[in-house]
Order: sequence, then structure tokens, then C-alpha cells
Amino acid sequence: MLKLFNSPQNGESDLSFETLSVDLLGIIKGLCYHRKCNLVMDVFEWVWNRKDFEVLLNGSIVAVVISLLGKEGRVSAAASLLHHLRKDGFALDVYSYTSLITSFASNGRYREAVNVFKEMDEEGCEPTLITYNVILIVYGKMGMPWNKIMVLFERMKNLGVAPDAYTYNTLIACCGRGSLHEEAKWLFEEMKSAGFSPDKVTYNALLDVYEKSRRPKEAMDVLWEMEINGFSPSIVTYNSLISAYARDGLLDEALALKTQMVGKGIKPYVFTFTTLLSGFEKAGKDEAAMRVFDEMRDAGCKPNICTYNALIKMHGNRGKFTEMVKVFEDVKKSGCTPDIVTWNTLLAVFGQNGVDKEVSGVFKEMKRAGFVAERDTFNTLISAYSRCGSFEQAMVVYKRMVDVSVTPDLSTYNAVLAALACGGLWEQSEKVFAEMKDGQCKPNVLTCSSLLHACANGKAIEQLDALGEAIYSGAIETHAVLLKTLGLVYSKSDLLMETERAFLELRRKGSCPNITTLNAMVSIYGRRQMIAKANEIMDFMSHNGFTPTLTTYNSLMYMYSRSGNFEKSEKILRDVLARGIKPDVISYNTVIYAYCRNGQMKEASWVFTEMTESGIVPDVITCNTFIASYAADAMFVEAIDVVRYIIKHGCKPNRSTYNSIVDWYRKLGRRDEAIMFVSNLRKLDPHVPQDEESRLTERILKK
Repeated sequence: MLKLFNSPQNGESDLSFETLSVDLLGIIKGLCYHRKCNLVMDVFEWVWNRKDFEVLLNGSIVAVVISLLGKEGRVSAAASLLHHLRKDGFALDVYSYTSLITSFASNGRYREAVNVFKEMDEEGCEPTLITYNVILIVYGKMGMPWNKIMVLFERMKNLGVAPDAYTYNTLIACCGRGSLHEEAKWLFEEMKSAGFSPDKVTYNALLDVYEKSRRPKEAMDVLWEMEINGFSPSIVTYNSLISAYARDGLLDEALALKTQMVGKGIKPYVFTFTTLLSGFEKAGKDEAAMRVFDEMRDAGCKPNICTYNALIKMHGNRGKFTEMVKVFEDVKKSGCTPDIVTWNTLLAVFGQNGVDKEVSGVFKEMKRAGFVAERDTFNTLISAYSRCGSFEQAMVVYKRMVDVSVTPDLSTYNAVLAALACGGLWEQSEKVFAEMKDGQCKPNVLTCSSLLHACANGKAIEQLDALGEAIYSGAIETHAVLLKTLGLVYSKSDLLMETERAFLELRRKGSCPNITTLNAMVSIYGRRQMIAKANEIMDFMSHNGFTPTLTTYNSLMYMYSRSGNFEKSEKILRDVLARGIKPDVISYNTVIYAYCRNGQMKEASWVFTEMTESGIVPDVITCNTFIASYAADAMFVEAIDVVRYIIKHGCKPNRSTYNSIVDWYRKLGRRDEAIMFVSNLRKLDPHVPQDEESRLTERILKK
């Protein structure tokens, strides 16, 4: 190479600078082929340090070097190289910029890829078709709003850059994140109108959109068209189809597709099994999920991090934290590394179980592990804090997300709506819904589900009924998810006929209820003491392979605690413990209430002791149950001792606490003692509200 460059350049040599550049490009390409990255950089820097480097180096050489650095994961070095070249006066061309954009994109550094694209634009360097295709992929990965993706697509066409089949395939894939099945179908038709024949990638991308949009029928239509046009379905095709059915709770159909796939000689792999496992987990069929896991291992298919994430979610959602932690330990033993989804799953599980301290702890641990919060993490945190009842903290996370320039997407809006729904803030929910549409962020079934929850939690029954009728009439698509949600929110609102209507409509449409829907039915029947009906649902669950959750058992305990067979509530508690499920404060409160209501204070005290020894902290409801029972039996000393207990343990008494005591004094004709109790109340509870004594005095003096 030295001989090549040291040849005379005064006209005696046949070698021109152009020939030297071509030879240099060939040398660098050869070294790149053999992945000799350090040697490539030595050659490049040697040429760069020559006085005539501007003549020898060109955009093609720079692009090849940057691409190599990107493939080696040395993206920062690639960016630094481009920066110094420009500083030295080298004119960067579109190929250099495109290579750096591609390097950032392939290493998951999407924001930096977009920044380079903007920088390129500011320099007046016109992007090529390849540049646009890469940026469209980046936009899809970032979950950019659909209107921004379309602005870029239209700009590209207006500048005379004609899209190719790859462009259309990329755009169809972009539709997956927002479940934009109508937009994907439009692109599919435009692609054919533009003279491009869909290929296997196109069909699989369209299948993926229908899978994420929970539209299995349309997915099957794509399979049919695909086979008609001579494309044999691949493992990717079947995985998308299986996922479409599994996500919609149609698990028998998903299993039938797996059987069909095997019959065609396509061997299931880890994604196939994990998809089925997740489907059974979401449906509440834990035993079936574990059978899939066992089949997977028997087939010699090694679980990956996605499999472990699904198992963590399953055990966590059931309150089986010991098993969940064991799976987390198995991740490390298996050689897998927890990914961002693992951490997000842990955040979601603890959020769902209302453990806000654990949510904060996991988030700190996640950051210590080197993970930077991206949109999905912010979305998960918003949901987790809202489930813990920490609505203000959820909104702090949302504001933080906006402050660090993470663009809200459909999932973000749905997380915010879910947070508003928890607080019953239906009017604010409607404003966010309007904001979504103004920002051209298309709502989906989860958006409508949150609106239903917001109306139910906000006691806006008129608005809830209006949404319900829109769903039944088809004005809002009558999706199985929305029918399940209707059953749940009407059950929470204690509207029996409306709950049963939603359940029957779901069955009429051939959709299988999930565990949440069935729990809603058990709950409303239990509250109404409709024991036979509740048992019918339990039989249905048993015959169809559903695994009862703690919510199921809590509803049954509630039902029996108010019945003549109140002892059965404790039998159910024992069954919960025997199944390895950790009871919560609601479980223990329900059994304590059953005994207190029937005057069996000794048994109630035993359950209370067991509760505290198991690490469950009694709440004000626990204590109010004891106080009301002691007061009803004229055991006021014991009732006041309980008040002292809860104050000592950091639990704040509420109005019901003191109402029980003064009401029973009055009912038992001991009004003077009631007045004495109120006059000494501040000694008992120094933090009692200022107006509490006057409120209670008025209550005592009422006839």
C-alpha cells in the first residue's frame, strides 16, 4: 500500500487520484469483510493524516468505515469520526450521513439517528430513498405518532423520491404499535396500486398489525391470500396468527394453529410456546400455561427472557411472590439477562398489587442495572402508581416524561387515562380523549375501556350507559374486550341486570370470558348473596380450566361472611394459603368481619394475630370492625383500646371509627358517657380534625 501511495504523481505514473481512491475503497472493503476493524481504522487514519486526504477520501469510503463501526457497536466512535471530518473541512455527502443514521438505528439509539437526520437536513444534504426508509423504521421503533410518519412519507414523495416495496413494508410494520389496522390495509392496497407485488415480508407485517389489533379473522384472510399468491406460511406467519388468537382469548383456535403448523413440518420454537403461555396466563389458566412450559422444555426448546417475563407476570399477578422471585433468580442461572421488559413487568406486578414502595425500589434497581427509562417504562410507571392509588405520583411521571422530550404515544395516553379512571375523573378523561384525537392519535379498545372505568368509578352512570349502548349498537366497535370491560364496570357499580347483559352478549358473540370477567360475576353474585349463581360461575371456571385468583376467593369469602354459613369464609382463607397464594388485607378483614358480626370475638382475634404475624398491616377497616363489634356489646373499654392501638401503629382513625362508639353509647341510653368520650377525644387522638368534636356532639344530640 505504501508503494501505491508513494508512486510519483507528476504525470509519470498511470495512477490518478481517482484510481487511488478506488483502490483504497477496495482495501477497506476487503478488511471490513474480514472484520479487521482496528486495521481499517489504522489505514483510514493514515490516509486522513496525509495533506492530500481530501482528494483521496470520498463519501463512499467514509460510509463504509462508519458502517463497520456501527456493526461493531462503536457508534460513538463513528459519530466522533464524522464530527472531526467535518471540522477538518471534509464535505460529507448523503452516504456518510445515511451510514451514521443506520448505525445509530441498528444499535437502538433512535433519538440520535433522528438528530443526525435533522442535521443532514440543515446542511442542505438531500436524503435518498435508503435514508428515508431507515428513518421510517426509526420512527416506527420510537412509536412516533402516525401523523408525523405520514408527514415524512408525503414529504418524501413531494421531493420526487418514489417509495419502493421496502418503504411500504416499513410503513405497514409501523402500524403495528398503534394497532392501526385500517391504515395498514390502505397502505397494502396503495402498494399494489403503485405496481409493487406484496411479498412474504409484506404479508407477515400485515399479519402482525392484525395480531396487535386483536383481529384474528382478518389475519386468517391474509393467510388465505398469501397462500393463493404462492407464498408458503413461515414460522413468523404462524407465530403472528397464534398470537392474534391468543391475545383475543381464543386459545383453542391458537392451539389448533400450532397443530396445523407442526403438520406442515414447521417446528414451533421459543416464541410460539411463549405466546401460548402468555395467552393462557392472561386468561387465568395457569395450569394450561405450565403445561405449555413443560411441553416447551420436553421439546428441547430453551426458554428465553420473554418466557421468563411471562412466568414472572403470571406468578406476580396471582400474588405468588415467592415463585416470582424464584423465576427472577432462574433468569440469571440460565444465562439470560433481565431486559427492559423484565423490569417493566416487575413494576407492573407491584403496581397491580398496590405496593408503591416496591414500585419505587424496582425502578431504582433498574436504573442501577444501567437501564434508561424509555417510553414503555414511563407508561408502566404511570400505570403502576395509578394502581397503587398514587395518582399524583403518576402525573409527576407523565410530566417528567414530557420534560425529557419523550413523545407520548397511544400507550402513554392509555396509561394516563387508566390513572384518571382509577380516580373516577371521567370529565378529565373525556378531555384527554379529545386531546388524543386532536393529536391524531387513534384511540383503541383500551382507550374506550379506560373511559368506561372512569365513568363507573366517578359514579357517572348516565355516561356509562350511553357508552354501553354505543358498544351494543356498533357505533363503537362491539369488541370482546369492551364487552368484558362492561361486565366488570357494571359489576363494580352493583348493577346486576347490566352485568348479566354484558356477560350474555359476550357469550352470544362466541367469545370466551377471561378470569377478570368471571371474577366480576362472582363478585356481584356474592354481594347479592346469590350463592347458587356464584357456584355456577365457579363450576364454569373449573370445567374450563380457569385458575381462581385471590380476587375470586375474596369475593367468595365476602359472600359467606354475610351468610348463615359464615365459618366457610375462614375455610376458604385456609384453602387460599394451602394453594400457596398470599392473602391480602381484604382477605383477613373479611374473615374478621364474619366472626365479629356473629359475636365470636375470640376467633376474630386469632385471625387478627395470624394476619399481623404474616406481615399484613391492619388498616382502618380492620380496626373499625373490632371497634363496632366491641361497642355493640357495650365493651367500650376494649373499643377505645383498639383506637389507641391503631393510633400507636400509625393508622389514622376516620369518621366511622368514632361514629361507632358514640352511636352505640346513644343506642344503649348512655348519652352522658358519649359526651364525656367526645370531651376527652383530643387526649386520645391529638391529631383529630378541629371540627370533629362538634360533629360528634351534634350526632349524639340527634333524636
